[in-house]
Amino acid sequence: MPDFCAISNLLITIVSAELLAMVLTLSANVTSGQLIHELSLRSLFVQWIALASAVLLCKFRSWLNQQGNIKAGIFAWLIIQCITLMVSEAAFQLLNNTDQPLGVIDGHAGFLFRSSGISMIMSALGLHYLHVQFLWRQQAVAESQAHLQALQSRIHPHFLFNSMNTIASLTRTRPEIAEEAIHDLADLFRASLSSAENRSTLGDELELARGYLRIEKQRLGERLQVEWDLDELPENATMPQLILQPLLENAVYHGIEPSPSGGKIQIAGRYRRSQINLSIRNSLPPDDSPRHNSGNHMAMDNIRQRLEGLFNGEGHLTISEIEGDYQTRIVFPHPWKP
Repeated sequence: MPDFCAISNLLITIVSAELLAMVLTLSANVTSGQLIHELSLRSLFVQWIALASAVLLCKFRSWLNQQGNIKAGIFAWLIIQCITLMVSEAAFQLLNNTDQPLGVIDGHAGFLFRSSGISMIMSALGLHYLHVQFLWRQQAVAESQAHLQALQSRIHPHFLFNSMNTIASLTRTRPEIAEEAIHDLADLFRASLSSAENRSTLGDELELARGYLRIEKQRLGERLQVEWDLDELPENATMPQLILQPLLENAVYHGIEPSPSGGKIQIAGRYRRSQINLSIRNSLPPDDSPRHNSGNHMAMDNIRQRLEGLFNGEGHLTISEIEGDYQTRIVFPHPWKP
């Protein structure tokens, strides 16, 4: 069901109403001296219809949401027609003594008929636009969830096999570390198998990232150096699920593993101006080292889309190279006072 009360839709309604008033004024037989006066009257008239209809549709939004799309559209269209008739009647009675107010040249009935006819056509077009926009948003959400499910089901087989081998070897020498690794691996699978609609918190994502790095640290040993540099952060901040772990997996797979001597991953976090800034920076292997395939960037695209979708375009993911290191940086808003 389209959201009539969204700020963007209200702004579109106001602008569209003003454009309609301009078209009606320019198409009327008025002199240049009367143009501004006629435009003011028509703007007031059309905006009253548009805003009154928007207010009434917002008031009945809960009830309309319970109806099907077709039934809700019909009721919304009828509500707009009723508003049009009432405003038209009030305008005619109020300005009845002026000279041809609002372009009335064919009397009371003609004015109501033309106002209703224009309203029928324009409201049908407007509701069709909202319905198409609603379907487009549904499709975008479905595609985003499908991408997330594809990402979640895509724990690299090499990571799973290597983790199981690491755990098997630890069970004989350090069973307590093996038990911790099993718990970390279970947390990763729990997150990967959860619903795509679930949201996470910064604290949970950081804990998941630490668990992943603990597993990789047991496997790679001294070849993997991890450095955390986190200021005081709002760990209750809402963010999409499985954001940091895929970025760290990318850093290990493409930056640390191919290098004979290993490398370093630096995770930094800052909170500035109501925004959370997180960066993951990893060293790159030497140019002559064998490298893994670059992949199809599905994880990066998915993370970027989910950040932009959840935070209405204010969440971002950027990729860059700094002093020979590969860096991914995510930024998203969160109002918080430490």
